[in-house]
Amino acid sequence: MCVFVEGFGLTETSPFVAILDASHAIRKNGSVGRAVMHMDVRIVDDLGQEAPLGDVGELVVRGPNVMKGYWNKPAETKAALVDGWFHTGDMARKDDEGFLYIVDRKKDMIITGGENVYPVEVEQILFRHPLIREVAVIGVPDEQWGESVKAIVALKDDASTLSLEELRSFCEGKLARFKMPKYLEITRSLPCNATGKVLKTVLRQNTISNLS
Repeated sequence: MCVFVEGFGLTETSPFVAILDASHAIRKNGSVGRAVMHMDVRIVDDLGQEAPLGDVGELVVRGPNVMKGYWNKPAETKAALVDGWFHTGDMARKDDEGFLYIVDRKKDMIITGGENVYPVEVEQILFRHPLIREVAVIGVPDEQWGESVKAIVALKDDASTLSLEELRSFCEGKLARFKMPKYLEITRSLPCNATGKVLKTVLRQNTISNLS
């Protein structure tokens, strides 16, 4: 019998931050586990203060496995390492048992009308649509709300088309209205890197170019 253990980390943490062991995998479904030995973790707000338990904030970590800095990049090192804590750029929350839940990347978060929208949450709902094969959600400039939610989707081969109205109707009861896509773009495929990760930077650049 094979036992699977889920781990979470970054290159900068060599590479572990947390582990979800098999005994908690079902009960804590969706979590990346608890911090590994000798690793300190905190969830902080935009001011660097400890966020209330259960609230979403940036995950910062400290431990002997954390890097000393980026090679020949002093500015990036100074931004990432603050008072001995490495700022991961991941938005996360922690429950009362110390289990971590990764919500999204901080740079991908959308702020619309003062409300935070985490693209991963929206993408998880849109992935359930029977016509959608691939989806990425980004923020686009909005004069009234600061940013609005845009969904970029690739349809399945047997799908002919999908309208924004149909997509929003699908989201009813699953997402708050401010999280629903205000814009929809249909594409053949999404740009990805060699590991299959969607290049949202490219999608945002393309969107801004089209708005210019």
